[in-house]
Amino acid sequence: MANEKTLTLLACQIDIPPMTSAKERDEHLTTSVAKVRNEITNADRGVELVVLPELSSIDYSRETFSKLDEIAEPLDGVSFEAWRELAMGLGVHVSYSFARADKDGPYICAAVVGPDGKLVGYYDKLHLAQYGASMEKEYFNRGNHLFVFEINGFRLAPIICYDIRIPELSRTLVIDQNVDVILHCGAYYRDASFHTWHPFAIARALENQVFFLSLNRAGQTYGNSLFCLPWQDEITQPLNFAPTEEDFRVITIERETQAKAREDYTFLKDRLEDYRIELISSDTS
Repeated sequence: MANEKTLTLLACQIDIPPMTSAKERDEHLTTSVAKVRNEITNADRGVELVVLPELSSIDYSRETFSKLDEIAEPLDGVSFEAWRELAMGLGVHVSYSFARADKDGPYICAAVVGPDGKLVGYYDKLHLAQYGASMEKEYFNRGNHLFVFEINGFRLAPIICYDIRIPELSRTLVIDQNVDVILHCGAYYRDASFHTWHPFAIARALENQVFFLSLNRAGQTYGNSLFCLPWQDEITQPLNFAPTEEDFRVITIERETQAKAREDYTFLKDRLEDYRIELISSDTS
């Protein structure tokens, strides 16, 4: 019987090599699955959910994106099959990300496969980044739906990279969809915006009083993932991952932690239903 007071996940800050072919993508998937299997097998706690970063199946680069006609794949493609095998074999859920092929064009997608081997659901990135090292609007379409799933009574939702900078999305997931855990997978390159990422993650966790996993890929120009609790202060700090190296963290989420944060700090209860209220202006022109 599932323990509805806790949820244990394996957050995988993995390395993703350069690639320009489906063969290289498939080799990377085989390597990634083997790494995750080894981490779960040797974990000191039972893992129930595996989480991987944005586009965990492929490199994030213009060279790779120029080959999307070959590298993008359908929902039931090689990424699904690879993670499906691991999910069934180890009895876990897996949240992974890939370039989803579709008749309307490719999407940056996060999907979840369950321990029964079935696709739980998927989310296509709503907000495409087109600044710094990002060039997504040149290659991808934006999504048009949300996705929420449950494990042990916890409600979880994926969002992807640039989505974090649009606060309405996280707020909608928490207020309207009762989400407890936001799985924010990213491909945060060390460009001019890199050092603004952590404050956004901490703010989304605190203002919504949710568990917030902000997971990057590994590499000299990536890294620095973090996990935020529903309340943080000078004593209770976010969990920081390695600056650049691969890093696999087993994290147990406790429902009591969220309940206490919301009891002690009543941000959500004290919200007004609607902020479209009367404006008193000093403008006399």
